[in-house]
Amino acid sequence: MTLSVDSPQPVLSGRALCKYFPVRQGALQRVVGHVKAVDGVSFDVRTGETLGVVGESGCGKTTLGRCIAGLSGPTAGGIYYRMPVEEQARLDALTARQRAELSATEERELTALEMRYRVDLLRGETRREFRRNCQIVFQDAYASLNPRHLVKDIVSRPLRVYHEASGKALRHKVLGILDSVGLGQQHLNRYPHEFSGGQQQRISIARALALDPSVIVLDEPTSALDVSVQAQILNLLHELQLERNLSYVFISHDLGVIQHVSDRTMVMYVGEVAEEGPTDQVFESTRHPYTEALIAANPALTNDSRSEIKGLKGTVPDPADPPQGCRFHTRCPVATEHCGWQLNDGVNWLTDRIEIWETVENVERSTPFEGELSFKDEMAAARAKEVLTHQAPHALRNALVAADCSDAKLRLRFRERGRVRLEEVVEGHRTSCILHTELRDSAAVLE
Repeated sequence: MTLSVDSPQPVLSGRALCKYFPVRQGALQRVVGHVKAVDGVSFDVRTGETLGVVGESGCGKTTLGRCIAGLSGPTAGGIYYRMPVEEQARLDALTARQRAELSATEERELTALEMRYRVDLLRGETRREFRRNCQIVFQDAYASLNPRHLVKDIVSRPLRVYHEASGKALRHKVLGILDSVGLGQQHLNRYPHEFSGGQQQRISIARALALDPSVIVLDEPTSALDVSVQAQILNLLHELQLERNLSYVFISHDLGVIQHVSDRTMVMYVGEVAEEGPTDQVFESTRHPYTEALIAANPALTNDSRSEIKGLKGTVPDPADPPQGCRFHTRCPVATEHCGWQLNDGVNWLTDRIEIWETVENVERSTPFEGELSFKDEMAAARAKEVLTHQAPHALRNALVAADCSDAKLRLRFRERGRVRLEEVVEGHRTSCILHTELRDSAAVLE
């Protein structure tokens, strides 16, 4: 994602952000793999703008929010705070190349940019400035509030930590903050458990507003609330944004809420960005089948609320072993042979054919796209080849480059492909679907 020099300076930027969690096994807890919760996400958040992040549970939304707020360090890439446009363009130019390809001077330049603006590398006063200017509101308001502290202590703590006020001035400021979120003096000396869910969320928002930040990460702030209370909180957040010129990163699984509050929408799937752009374009000119499926599954966003709700078939891929090509192709209704079918796809399809799968004795994978299946006898191997090459879905069959059967073994090789890139299809609107990028002008799209 390259930022134009004419674009307004973003308050926060993400560049190729990755966050992996180790998978450990055995008595010695050796690392045998990684769960790729966030894998190569890039974005910009500008002053006064709301970036909506939406996707299924487990797609990496909350992990992304924690990385943005500085609560979790990235495995690769980074979050950059208030980086001038010219230096952002230079950073993009340097990171577009492999680090090993950079000269010693370019390497030092890149390191200097990261040390000056990358959130997890900030130190001293610069880090304190970022911490006060980027706050987070959690999904579970009650769990995020200290049950042994009074409301006045909860809201005043950030002010005391940053030496903003004390004594009567501190009390006066706390009252002003509470008033801005619809609470009053009568709530000062109460504990969190004495409030309703909506009031607890207001207290969380008040705490986040205490230091007058420029960015607030909102991690599903209304998902646990009643519909009427949701509306109150959303209206409150909108009013506060207009008054204080706040930037929001609004994380939610509810597309209706995202459409209502967001200026830009980023759709995530298995740690990656499937589609990103202005909210009206994402909802009205959808450029990714996953986004279309999410919209179709929400009755409030369809023209006929009485029509049958269409859900996605299949299961979400394992983020510890995601598909090499398009990560959505295993569930995509319009997948093509170019989407990155792998050996696992062929094996998974065969497992649903019980009479075939019962004859499989072993599966050996030499690469993600090539491997060998051992059967009880040659007849079973030949039968599996026949079924796979004639009855499997059209896209899967066409992606199969070779299927050689001998000695009760079936050797399969699928067409290799790399990761599907997130590309701009119209100005400001990006997608990772090859139907709208690589195959946009191809005859394959029309077939």
